[in-house]
Amino acid sequence: MEIVVACDSFKGCMSAPEAVRSIEKGICRADPGHKVRSYPMADGGEGTAEVFARYGKGRLVDCPVVDAYGKPVMARYCWNEKDKVAIMDAASAIGLSRTPRDRRNPMIASSSGVGMLMREAIDRGAKEIIMGLGGTATNDGGMGLLAEFGAVFYDSSRQILPPCTYSLDRIAFIDKRRCRLPRHVKITVACDVKNHLLGENGATYVFGRQKGLYRTQMVQVDEAMVHYRDKIRQTFHVDMDEQDGSGAAGGIGGLLLAVFGARMVPGIELIMEYSGLEDAIAKADMVITGEGQTDRQTLFGKVPYGVASLAKKHGVPCICLSGALGAGYEGMYDAGCIGVFSTADRAMDFTTALRTGKQKLEDLAFGIMKMTDGLRAKTAQNEHK
Repeated sequence: MEIVVACDSFKGCMSAPEAVRSIEKGICRADPGHKVRSYPMADGGEGTAEVFARYGKGRLVDCPVVDAYGKPVMARYCWNEKDKVAIMDAASAIGLSRTPRDRRNPMIASSSGVGMLMREAIDRGAKEIIMGLGGTATNDGGMGLLAEFGAVFYDSSRQILPPCTYSLDRIAFIDKRRCRLPRHVKITVACDVKNHLLGENGATYVFGRQKGLYRTQMVQVDEAMVHYRDKIRQTFHVDMDEQDGSGAAGGIGGLLLAVFGARMVPGIELIMEYSGLEDAIAKADMVITGEGQTDRQTLFGKVPYGVASLAKKHGVPCICLSGALGAGYEGMYDAGCIGVFSTADRAMDFTTALRTGKQKLEDLAFGIMKMTDGLRAKTAQNEHK
C-alpha cells in the first residue's frame, strides 16, 4: 500500500516531524512493504516556520526576543533570501507551551515578542511576512506588538502603561507620533479560526480559559477588550473586531488585519499548497492524519480537518490518530475520516501521557495497520474464491 502520513504537532509532546515519524515506524512494523510518504503539517500555530523550511521554502534563523512574560528566549523563523519572505509563527516567541500550566497568567502576558520577531525580519529586508497565529499565551489584543512599533499607551494620569491584558481598560489615549507601521511590507496572517475579537464567541471567552483565565474574569477582560478596541479605533480609525479571525492569538489577528492592513488565509491551505500534499494524496491508497486533541475546534480548519477534506475530495480513505478525543470529534467522520482513534489506551496522568506519547502513537499506528492489512487480505481471499 502507498500511505500518506500528514500530521500536526502533538502540542507539548511531539513536533509534527516526530509525530509522522512515530506513525511511519508503526506502519512499517506492521508490514515493511508499505510505502510511506510523510508530510509534517501545521495550520499557522506552533511549528509553522519549521514546516515551511522543511519543504525548501527557506532556512531557519534564530532571533532573540522575549516570551509572553518578558523572559529572554530564542525564537526561530523561516527566511527566504531570494524572495525576501519571512515565515513565522507567533507561538515561537509567545507560545503557550513555553510556560507550565501552573505559572500561566494571561493578565500580565504581552505580545511584545511577536513585534520583536517582525522587526528583526523587516531589518533583514523582508518584503513579505507570513505570520502564523495559534498556540499563543497572550490575550492583550496585540498591545505589546503595537508598542514594539512605537505606539505608547497612557493612563488618565499620563503614566505609561505596560502592554498587557491588565492595562487594556486603563488606556486613556494612545500616542502614535513615533509609531512606524511597515506599510512597505506585505503581511499575510495564516490562521485556523474565524472567531471575532469580542463577545461570547470572541478571543477571551473561547480561548481565554486554556491560557489561564478564570471564568469569573472573562466578563471583565472582554469589557476591557471593548475599551481597547474603541481606543484603537479612535487613534487609527479602524475596527479591530470587524473581520473574521480578529480574535486569533488573543487579538493579534485583529491588530494585524485592521491596523497593519494584513490579509488572512487559512493556515492549513497555505501549508498544503506549499508542500504538494494534494498530489501525494491523489496517488495514495490511504491517508493518516493526527494532532494532540481532536474536538469541535478541529472542524474550524485545523490540520486533520484539512487533510481529511482533501482525502475525501480524491476518494482516498483517511484515518485520524490523536492523543485525545474531545467533544465534537465525531464531525471528523463527515469531513472524510473512516476512523478516529485516540492513543489513550488506559487511565494515566498528564506527565505520563507526554512521556509515553511517541511510543503509544507508534503502537496505535501498528494496530490500525494490522487490522487494515487483515481486512484487505480477507477481502482479496474472498474475491479469489
